Amino acid sequence: MADNQFPAEFLFSLTATTATGISIPGGPQGSRVVVPVTGGTFEGPRLRGSVEPSPGGDWITGRADGSFKLDVRLVLTTDDGVHIVMSYTGVGVRTADGLQLRTAPLFEAGDERYAWLNTIQAVGIGTSKSGSVSYQVYALTV
Repeated sequence: MADNQFPAEFLFSLTATTATGISIPGGPQGSRVVVPVTGGTFEGPRLRGSVEPSPGGDWITGRADGSFKLDVRLVLTTDDGVHIVMSYTGVGVRTADGLQLRTAPLFEAGDERYAWLNTIQAVGIGTSKSGSVSYQVYALTV
């Protein structure tokens, strides 16, 4: 591996649709917005399918410096009917182009065909606009 290469393998692209969030301002850790996930899709070389509507969603905490702390849980359903939990935390910042997101997804899969996901630490690079969030998700390799 060359020094300038990031040790990662592309897993999938994900786009989730979202509904209007519920605001909880002025909490002890910051103001929160709970954003329901209403659906979506994901697709990559080894898996593809849909993002289930809630339960799940994004519990966003607004921080004093203007950034956002993300705390997300999603259920992915593969095109062959397997349910996989995808959870991640991360940071979002507002830019002129909208929200830029950086996350650290983990997966929980019970089906042996997708058990390889259970040992992966992933990274997600995403953006958010009104009504949706999109990510490119990569598995860190050893």
